[in-house]
Formats: sequence, C-alpha cells, structure tokens
Amino acid sequence: MSDPIRGQTAICGLGITEMGKVYGHDASWFAGESIRLAVEDAGLDKDDIDGLLVNPGITGMMGTGISIPLQGYLGLRNLRLLNHMNSYGATASAMVQYAAFAVHHGMANYVACIFSDAPLQQGGSAGAAYGGAGRRGPTGMASLMPAFGFYGANTSYALAARRYMERYGVTNNDLGRVSVTQRRYAVDNPHATMRQPLTLEDYHNSRWIVEPFHLLDCCLVSNGAVCTIVTTAERARDLKSSPAYIWGMGQGHPGNFPHAEVEVGTTSGATIAGETAYKMAGVGPEDVDICEFYDCYTYTVLRTIEDYGLAKPGEAIGLYPEDPADPEAELPRINTGGGQLSSYYMWGMTPISEGVIQARGSGGDRQIEKNDIVLCSGNGGTLDTHGTLILSPNAN
Repeated sequence: MSDPIRGQTAICGLGITEMGKVYGHDASWFAGESIRLAVEDAGLDKDDIDGLLVNPGITGMMGTGISIPLQGYLGLRNLRLLNHMNSYGATASAMVQYAAFAVHHGMANYVACIFSDAPLQQGGSAGAAYGGAGRRGPTGMASLMPAFGFYGANTSYALAARRYMERYGVTNNDLGRVSVTQRRYAVDNPHATMRQPLTLEDYHNSRWIVEPFHLLDCCLVSNGAVCTIVTTAERARDLKSSPAYIWGMGQGHPGNFPHAEVEVGTTSGATIAGETAYKMAGVGPEDVDICEFYDCYTYTVLRTIEDYGLAKPGEAIGLYPEDPADPEAELPRINTGGGQLSSYYMWGMTPISEGVIQARGSGGDRQIEKNDIVLCSGNGGTLDTHGTLILSPNAN
C-alpha cells in the first residue's frame, strides 16, 4: 500500500546549463542561468519562486561557490523557504524531498533546488580541480592514512571495488561494459560532454588512475548547474511542461565508519533508502522501468543495482551485454543519459535531471518507451549517504 503523499507533489521545471569545460563564469552565474532555464521551462515568472534550496559543489567547500547569499545574487525576495544543504552526492535527492514536504504542507508554493559548481579552470586538469587545491590537508591522526597513500575518493572506491571483484569474480572487462554502455546513451544526449562512441578496447587503453580503475571507470568533472522546481501536483498540472510526479522518497545513512565490523564501501545506504521509497510509492524492484543511478565509478553502478534489489549480489553485471558496443545489443535501462561517466557531473542532480527527462518522455532518441516508474539515486562519501526518488509521468 502506498503513502498518501504519493503523487501529490511534482518536479515542474528543469534547467540544465551548458556543461563541461565551460570557462569564464563562476558558480553563481551558472546557478542564475539554471534557474532562468527552469523558470522558463515551467512557464513561471521568477517572482513565483518562494523557496530556494542550495547545494554547493567542490567550489563551495573552498568558500568560493554558492551558498545563502545566492538569494541576493538571483534577486529573489520574500522567500518562505531558504537553506544551504550538503550531504555530498545525496544532497540533490534530499533537497527535492524537503521541497516536496514544504509545498505539500503549505510552507511554499514553488521551491527551486539548485546545484552549481565551477571547479574547472582553463589550462588546469580535472584532477587538480578535485585534488585539494585551496584546501588544507588533514592533520593529527586524520593524516595517518594519507601518509600511506590512502587519500581521496579514488583510493577509497578502488579498495571497495577490488573487494567486490574478488568476492564475485567481476573483472575489469566487466567494469568496462558499464562504461561503454553508458557512452552508448550519451551519444544521443545533447547535454553530454562525451558523445563519441566507445569500445571495450578504448576502455582498456585508457590510463590507470588507481587500480582497478582506469580513467574511463571514473566520472567527469564539470562546470555547470542544474535547477529543479518543485510544487504541488495540482499546480504542476496547469504549467507549461509535463510534470514528473514524485511517488516515493527515502534516505539511508549506514554510518560506515572504519572499524573491524565494517567493510567500507561494500554496502550503501540504498538498501535503507530504497525500502522507504518503495513503500511510499507502493512499488517494488520488479516494477521499476528506468534507473538513473549515481555513478561516480563503474563499480558504484553495480553495487547500487544490487542494493536496490534489482539483481542478486554479484549478478548486476549480468544485465549488461558482453559487447555493449554491438549495435544489436539490448542495453539495460540504466543511466540513459550517459550518467556522470559520460554526460556531466552535477553530483546528485545528474541522475535526477535525466530521471525528469525520462519521466516526461522528452528524451528524444534515447527515450525509453515504458517510463511509468523511474528510480533515481544519490550517493555521498564512500557510499556513506544515500537519497532515493521515484518519479512517474502519472499523478497516481
């Protein structure tokens, strides 16, 4: 049985800026452009926005990104709801969830949820953008692991992936199948950064980052912004664009702190968050038509598939064709815009934005015909925090 809130709120506006190596603008400019596009998409006026939830990216952690003062930059007045949120890649899902509760209970009418970041600098590398520039390194006991080379997300996820591969017999060729499959979808996505076809040979020829990860196992780094506008289902029905109704929501934060009983990175909060969202929506894994999963690494996709109950442990790779570059191969309905591996990296807004597009039926050549249930995930830390949204083109 579903929860009474199912289908009572919706994402009514979506704004996606130009993505990738886009220089000459800061995070605030990208945020302004994304909200302009979202307001236009919904057929609203800027003054209709009475709620603003802000998620800064890596530039926000350095003190140069967006935060509460964004309200003034955007010229938004008399807001009923305002907050600056950060649970890393799970934040986008949480923002939409809190916005949905707010509009459902009358705290606001139209809430803009924005992720904006501009870490790439002309002449600089993606690694430098996320490599700690402008941030102090750890001190005291926190510096012990980095002193032995264990530092950053690449290393943490690489260890988790290696444990998974050893346990279930998954190979680098299998990880490559995920990467190549998502590139197939990105080719048909006008917002995607990487649109050239990819083969398994290309994957294996890409340089090592941290074994077992090649470059093409790792997500992009992007400048840009995404804005979603959340309102009630009743209001959304009368607006310019088709709504993506919110059927289910959930969060899961397992607290995978390193100690003897925890294998960090081998389980995610998707189990907890998915259970909550499935129950609210009145559906199960067998009902899901399309998945838009947080894919900071190829391994993360396989882990998430299994934690949502869409495959048994170690069997997620069975959803992917042996040669995903084969034009006759049937592709799994997962990360249909290319994901963060090939499309763009807007943290948790990447899966949500494609989820809205698929729920609306506006995906063009990459549109999945059966789109009644669209499952979206957000993930933060090394699978430490998790957010789930279930979207649908149907109000109920």
